[in-house]
Amino acid sequence: MNSNLEKAKKLCAFRAVDQIIEDNLVVGIGSGSTIIYGVQRLAERVKSENLKISCVPTSFQARQLIKEYNLTLTDLESNPELDVAIDGADEVDENFVLIKGGGGCLTQEKIIASAAKNFIVIADYRKNSKYLGQNWHTGIPIEVIPFAYVAVSRKIELLYGGKCTVRTSSGKAGPLLTDNSNFIIDWKFPVREQGYDWKRLNEEITLIPGVVETGLFVDITSKVYFGNEDGTITIKPE
Repeated sequence: MNSNLEKAKKLCAFRAVDQIIEDNLVVGIGSGSTIIYGVQRLAERVKSENLKISCVPTSFQARQLIKEYNLTLTDLESNPELDVAIDGADEVDENFVLIKGGGGCLTQEKIIASAAKNFIVIADYRKNSKYLGQNWHTGIPIEVIPFAYVAVSRKIELLYGGKCTVRTSSGKAGPLLTDNSNFIIDWKFPVREQGYDWKRLNEEITLIPGVVETGLFVDITSKVYFGNEDGTITIKPE
């Protein structure tokens, strides 16, 4: 385990929770390794300050994490508008466009992010990029209806180039299934330093029949906390 990396994750997660969380909030809880530190700090503050916080998970993993730390669990049916959502990212470009979905929860993560008044990203220094694809080389995750995965993959490759690969499940044969029982296609797009019109591209891919959602998060992020290798934190926008 990279101790500097774990310190960076913990640092940004603790700082974000300390600055953003206050009493009587409904909070969306994302997925991933950095979020674990955020939930840990949230639980510490709830206990020490007697805060009343309700948590809405983005995934089964997030739900288990909320329960493990004895936080109050709720859902979008009871709380369709959230005060804030905190989540990680696979990559963040200079315009705060995100790639998310490395863990396969992108659709529910985007639903939670869009339901929140403020969407806060916590990430380590490896995720801080000038343009998408600079540091994240796995591609953009796209959740698809299983029936359509070949047709969708072919259309994306024809329209935009690159290569689409169905994500397989570790430890067993066959495709990974999302929490919604769909497949994930990882689209390794042609990386361009000047980037793309990600908003337009996201809209076009989402309109392909069979596509449920993409891992492109555009015009949705309020603030990003990056934990750096040297123990400092970069907050964007400053």
